[in-house]
Amino acid sequence: MSGDSGTRELEDGRPGYRLVRREDVELTDALPGRSSGLTACRLVDGTLGSTHMALTLASLVGGHVDEHLHSFETSFYVLEGELVLFLEGRGVKLGPGACGAIPVGTPHAFRSTDAARWIEMMSPRPRVDRSDTFFLGPAPDSEAVELDVRDPRNHNFFLLTDGEMDLERLKAGQAMGAPTVSGSMATAVLAYSGIAVKMLVDQRLDAQLHTMFMVDYQPGALANPHDHPFEESYYMLEGEVDVVADGARHTLRPGDAFWTGTGCVHAFYETKGRPVRWLETSAASRSVR
Repeated sequence: MSGDSGTRELEDGRPGYRLVRREDVELTDALPGRSSGLTACRLVDGTLGSTHMALTLASLVGGHVDEHLHSFETSFYVLEGELVLFLEGRGVKLGPGACGAIPVGTPHAFRSTDAARWIEMMSPRPRVDRSDTFFLGPAPDSEAVELDVRDPRNHNFFLLTDGEMDLERLKAGQAMGAPTVSGSMATAVLAYSGIAVKMLVDQRLDAQLHTMFMVDYQPGALANPHDHPFEESYYMLEGEVDVVADGARHTLRPGDAFWTGTGCVHAFYETKGRPVRWLETSAASRSVR
């Protein structure tokens, strides 16, 4: 393990924040007997400090995950490759930038012909003994369709395409027939202090217990010290950013994961003069409106 990976406590003994360096992320076989080609690394969960969430990096190489359901809510964001998600028996092809919500009690399964990698968020945190996951049978092998977020059958999915967080590009109107949802406040980019935030998963995708969103920092952007009555996780995608949490400073790079507990005072500073992007999730009491 690198010297600064691990979970730190606040002065009152509660978990404050957690840092996982990319070099310490180890994908190991997951769900033996219920999957093939699946490896995963749990970045955050109840054993690692969290009360309300779990965050996992998962990979599926030419394999499957049997059909199952959870008594917790799940969301995902595809990082690489193509993943086929069977949601209630209907298969949808998901490439990089595809994301969505899997509501509590909804049967689902996965397949991948080549290799796919994704981030998976769960809330509330799963039980250690997996007694809140119920397997139903083999993964379907029916033909999957391309993702079209305008199709009402795909109301649990969203696709973040290139340029959607480019504020200059957003000054122009959306092209007719563009493969995205209609523009609205629910899908708008929030811009402030050199920061752009795009909501990916919330109530509009049937997520009730957590949110997932993308954050972009322009050169020199910053978020001053603050805390929340909810937990947050951050998975770095591009660039570098300095985070100060409970008085300690760390530089986050692509592939690093960070988590802050309720009440942990934290701040972010872009100091390299380059854009930064990360995937962020929050649970459990944040308003999703």
